[in-house]
Amino acid sequence: MAKINLLPWREERRQELKKEFLVVLVASVVAAVLLLLLANWVVNAAIDHQEARNHYLQTRINELNRQVAEIRELETKRRELLDRMKIIQDLQGTRPLIVRVFDELVRTLPDGVFYQSLKRADKKLDFIGVAESNTRVSSLMRQLDRSDWFENPNLTSVTAAPDFGEQASSFSMTAQISNPSAAPANRPAGGSASK
Repeated sequence: MAKINLLPWREERRQELKKEFLVVLVASVVAAVLLLLLANWVVNAAIDHQEARNHYLQTRINELNRQVAEIRELETKRRELLDRMKIIQDLQGTRPLIVRVFDELVRTLPDGVFYQSLKRADKKLDFIGVAESNTRVSSLMRQLDRSDWFENPNLTSVTAAPDFGEQASSFSMTAQISNPSAAPANRPAGGSASK
């Protein structure tokens, strides 16, 4: 039998397989690196795109916040203007009222009585005055009670005032201002305020 040496062939085959393995390994590494670079590029592009969107949204949010602040400021100014207009309208509406109240104070004041001070708080009037006698104070209260412009007269104190005379009295009273033109159905006919 002839001797055939197959060792060189096997050795060559091994060398070829090693070379093929190394080529496939290098190609796999290169492909993996390229895939990693591509994935990194795609992720970075997505991050950049999202950051651009976030920046756009933040810009719009800041603009809307500024507009909301302006709207709130305008609403505050509007409320202030409406409050001022209401005060002015109330003053315009009640301007003749105070003139009528002063006129009625003079009309209801009996002889022998004079006021030392008058204070008004909303619709309440506080009177401090001096009368020649207690009868004059009673007369003043009756006059105020009959008036269309005053209601609920209330005597809070009466003290002797010898500086103004023997029977003189210092008094303090309150009354409510009423507006007969605001409630014409409740106004009695021929009141003292009518001319």
